[in-house]
Amino acid sequence: MTLVLEQETPPLHADVTGAVRVGRTRVLLETVIRAFQDGASPETIIQRYSTLSLSDVYNTIGYYLRHQDTVEIYLKQREQLAKAVQQRLDSVQSDLSSIRSRLLAQQNQ
Repeated sequence: MTLVLEQETPPLHADVTGAVRVGRTRVLLETVIRAFQDGASPETIIQRYSTLSLSDVYNTIGYYLRHQDTVEIYLKQREQLAKAVQQRLDSVQSDLSSIRSRLLAQQNQ
């Protein structure tokens, strides 16, 4: 019997927002890679994110290890985006707290 070697594409796809998801799930690439970087095994990762398959997690980690520089650039861009979103939320939250203070002041009159 001869082993047939096939080239596989990574189980990754970009959604409409440009976020890269793993397999046919909504789990983000950065979620899997950060868990791996924190020392989680593929088996532990699928316990945390039950929609993932073990083979997709292994393939995703393999892709990361083969394309580490490119993936790290993507991860940094995602971190910058997350910080920008957090800053926007913080600015809205501060506006909401002033509105809340005014409403409470009016209620106490």
